[in-house]
This record gives sequence, structure tokens and C-alpha cells, in this order.
Amino acid sequence: MSPIAEDDIVRRLRAAGCVFAEEEAALLLEAAASPEELEALVGRRVAGEPLEPLLGFAEFGGLRIRVDAGVFVPRRRTELLAREAAALTRPGDAVLDLCCGAGAIGAVIASRVPGAVVYAADVEPAAVRAARANLDPARVFEGDLFAPLPTELRAALAVIAVNAPYVPTDAIALMPPEARLYEPAVALDGGADGLDLHRRIAVEGPDWLAPGGSIVIETSDEQAARTAALFEASGLAARVLTDDDLDGTVVIASRRPPTP
Repeated sequence: MSPIAEDDIVRRLRAAGCVFAEEEAALLLEAAASPEELEALVGRRVAGEPLEPLLGFAEFGGLRIRVDAGVFVPRRRTELLAREAAALTRPGDAVLDLCCGAGAIGAVIASRVPGAVVYAADVEPAAVRAARANLDPARVFEGDLFAPLPTELRAALAVIAVNAPYVPTDAIALMPPEARLYEPAVALDGGADGLDLHRRIAVEGPDWLAPGGSIVIETSDEQAARTAALFEASGLAARVLTDDDLDGTVVIASRRPPTP
């Protein structure tokens, strides 16, 4: 098979509606080991498969994160969550990447804070496999929220970084096909109002925080006040932080200092 010209790849990607056709074409050319593999990758992308699993990685926070088919792809807006969680972390701190997906947030924290001890957990087996490729596999656990964690982490985590699903169930049908057709529903569906997991984490999370520890959780601009209120109701001091450049919103909920 003759090599495919880059301009032909760009043309096909544009026709399929790919906004960043030039950048995607360059990445597909880099990823393919042969003309046959390149043709297959371009065909799958044109058919609607998300780019990152085809490449085997996602660019996130300056890192290349391994991403497999059927695993939630880290979004650029979540770089706000990773940045703020890393800023709260000190060398030697125990940190949890909860609902970790491929472990992108934990990987950024580990890269920016040498000596941080990063744990991760997710309920989805494919995500756990990917996270074990991006993080220390001995510290990546499979199960529902905090349930699979070692008991010695209770009251010992300096930072809990969370990108739990927060899309309302009825809104999933409105998401781009790349997400709703190729990513697991468990990574998207946040229940009727999108906050089912946030409610559980607000109740369970404080028991896992060390003194002075913080939970940093991604949410939407529309849901932020309600997310913050959930953590306030659990006794944490919560504030909302947004980044317009990233189109990201997080709630940072921290243990209140003890009353003298």
C-alpha cells in the first residue's frame, strides 16, 4: 500500500468534521508504524472514534497519558483540577486521585510534586488497567469510591482530587458522539441532577482527610454553588474556583481549623 499524503489525511478529517484536522493528521502519522496501520487509523477516526484511544495517549498537563479504548479521556478543563490539587500537595503527602479514569490527575501531581505518594481508585476495570500503566500499579485500586482503599489511608490523605461524573442523566444524549458512544456511562452519568456522586463524596470524603486536608472536585459553573453547599454541610470550608481559559470549575473544600 502506498503511503497516504498528509494533505489527503487532512482533507478526509475535515470532511468528517474534525476541527483540528492538521494537528490530528500529524499525530496519526506519528502513531502509525506502517501505511496500512495509518489507513486503518484514519478510517476509524473518520468513522467517529475518538482520537486519543487511537493514538494510545492523551496530552494532559504537559504529559502523555496512556488512554485505551473504552476509557474516559481526560479533558483540558480538568487541568485546572490537577493544577490546584498539585498546588496543595507537599513532598511526602499522601494524595488520592478518586474516580481516576486513566490516572491523569495523579500523574500530573506526581510529576509536579516529587515525593508525593499518589494513590488512585476507580470502579471501572478498564480505567484501572490504564491507570496502573500511568501510576504506581500497587497504589491503584478497583472499587466503588473509597471502599477499596487500605484502611491506613483513613484520616491520612492530604489531598483528594476528584473528577467524579457530574453530567445529568438526561443530558448525556446531548454530549458529542465521541463521549456518549465510546466512553463508559459510569464515567459520565451523575444521576438526575448530576450530583449523585458529589453527595456521596461530601459525606464519605472528610473521614479520609488528614488534619488540614482538602478535597478538590471538578464541577460545572451551573452546579458549583450546589456542590460547594454539599461540602459545607459536611463541615468543610468550601470555595469555588474557575478558569475561563480552560473553561474549568472546581470546588476546593478544606477542613476547618479546630475551634480554640
